[in-house]
Amino acid sequence: MDTEKNSSLIIAIVQAQDADSATEAMKKLGAQIIKLPSMGGFLGRRNATLLIGIQPEEEDKAIQALRKNCRQRVEYISIPLESAPLPLPAPTPVNIGGANIFTLEVEHFEEI
Repeated sequence: MDTEKNSSLIIAIVQAQDADSATEAMKKLGAQIIKLPSMGGFLGRRNATLLIGIQPEEEDKAIQALRKNCRQRVEYISIPLESAPLPLPAPTPVNIGGANIFTLEVEHFEEI
């Protein structure tokens, strides 16, 4: 990346199974990308945090590519029924996945 131009940093937290396709999509846009393994949410699922360096005019394309490559899924978790005489777990659908995206303007960066 050129230090003379304004840059943007997109921080995207995606499901582990979407990380490779999202990374490839960002590379096709010419973005600089770092992939960090992470865990999160109340379900404790494996995620990847993508640090994406991109020019501001390419932000919309990058966000669209993340939307295309990071989809939501329905998973079932077991929640005990409170009114049951025995603690019988009930499968409850939960939406997980997609991407959590944060966009920051980068005023200065250095490679040392």
